[in-house]
Amino acid sequence: MALRARLSAPRQERDDWPWHHAKWTALSASLLMGGDRRMEAENYLAGGYGIRLAMEARKAGWTNMGKLAKVWQPLRLKGIQVSREFGTPFLAATQVFDLRPVPRKFLSLDRTNNAANRFVTPGMILVTCSGSVGRATLASKPHEGILISHDLLRVEPQQEKLWGWLYAYLRAPQTRAMMTSAQYGHIIKHLEVSHLNALPMPVLRDELLKDFRVKVQTILDARNQAQALLIEAESRFEAAIGTPDTRDIGEAGFSIRASGMFADRRRMEGFFHNPAVRAIRAHFTARKLKTTALAAGGFDVWLPNRFKRITAEDGVPLLDSSDLFEINPDISRLIADGDFGDPHKGRVKAGWLMVSRSGQIYGLNGSVAIANSFHEGKVVSDDIIRIAPRADALMRPGYLFVAMTHPTLGRPLVKAQIYGSSIPHLDVIDVEALEIVRLQPNIEGTIADLAERGAALLAKADLLENDIAADAEAIIDRFMAGDMPDVVVAP
Repeated sequence: MALRARLSAPRQERDDWPWHHAKWTALSASLLMGGDRRMEAENYLAGGYGIRLAMEARKAGWTNMGKLAKVWQPLRLKGIQVSREFGTPFLAATQVFDLRPVPRKFLSLDRTNNAANRFVTPGMILVTCSGSVGRATLASKPHEGILISHDLLRVEPQQEKLWGWLYAYLRAPQTRAMMTSAQYGHIIKHLEVSHLNALPMPVLRDELLKDFRVKVQTILDARNQAQALLIEAESRFEAAIGTPDTRDIGEAGFSIRASGMFADRRRMEGFFHNPAVRAIRAHFTARKLKTTALAAGGFDVWLPNRFKRITAEDGVPLLDSSDLFEINPDISRLIADGDFGDPHKGRVKAGWLMVSRSGQIYGLNGSVAIANSFHEGKVVSDDIIRIAPRADALMRPGYLFVAMTHPTLGRPLVKAQIYGSSIPHLDVIDVEALEIVRLQPNIEGTIADLAERGAALLAKADLLENDIAADAEAIIDRFMAGDMPDVVVAP
């Protein structure tokens, strides 16, 4: 349509269309033939290339990152996939950024090449080098004992005191721009070890290095503690309820009475009639545990109207489903503000629950997150169901979160409500009717405390991570401008 519009426009208007004017620049042959001998025009026209030239133009106060850090990459993975009971869990590059990584593949450790180098330790810096390149994160407790993809570069400081600054530098927007400008490939972009080694990096004074190290350690500690709190909440929930007997339930198939299929909403999906789900409900009955429908428990459940996503440079950040379940998501889309058919203008408030309602059952569909201070002020996708406690709520959001997300006692009940073939969905009406098991008030309160403290720590980590990225951005800006108070300048 754009092409037809262009060709049908008057001649003068056609000539003024921006894509008639190619971006170009002149380069010396020495630049093209030196270093990596890059010939792609986009590498030299990207903003990151200009940033790199500006930094390298400074005569002092910087060095190549390869002199301050060891950057390496495991060999390309050649692993044999096996069943869960015989394998070691494996995470792809994108899964490393999940709030709670859930391995979907298990590899034979004996037949995985270079296996020892695929494990990471908490605090190791990881950088994506395929697809969406240049995204950095810290390995934490959930990544221990798991094989990690070769699509993540490993970055380790040459000196311990450099660890915090190294991570903040990699999180800075200028560094991300330089990494993006260095990428190569047509369909799938790639980044090499040599590209990171060549990045110009300011050499900071020791007091600044210490400050960054303390802040990055705080980020790592907060995420590790949040993980421990969530596990503790789930353990207490399971201890209070017990474990249903599902030993005879397999995946080969099962049968149900026709009356069970044609009652109520006449659901025909296998997940709805899953024997494991029936076993959980039977267990609640056998233990004489009461349940309360979610809506009857004092929660409002709704879904905003679908809204248009109009890109705007001065707009508000948009969080989609995947962003809600990632560590400090890579938010790159800003949209024009509006009411979005929602009294809250598409926003959420801390303490609300957010439920993904679309996608595959083995993926994010039915996943639940607690809104925190990191989410406030941002527009949340219209594919996210909101659950907000009223003043008369019978249970706290933290307890409801654990009751809906527990891997064996909660999430199967949510997944049972999902319907659809190509793109399964979850309806508000089914979330409202979801039966939530009730425990003693003191037990529910303890579980809620643990979950809500965990959510607060995750928000703290994300916000502090953004702060150190902003600090690194300011340092790099001052350095490029020739202002040197932050760096070590040799006499």
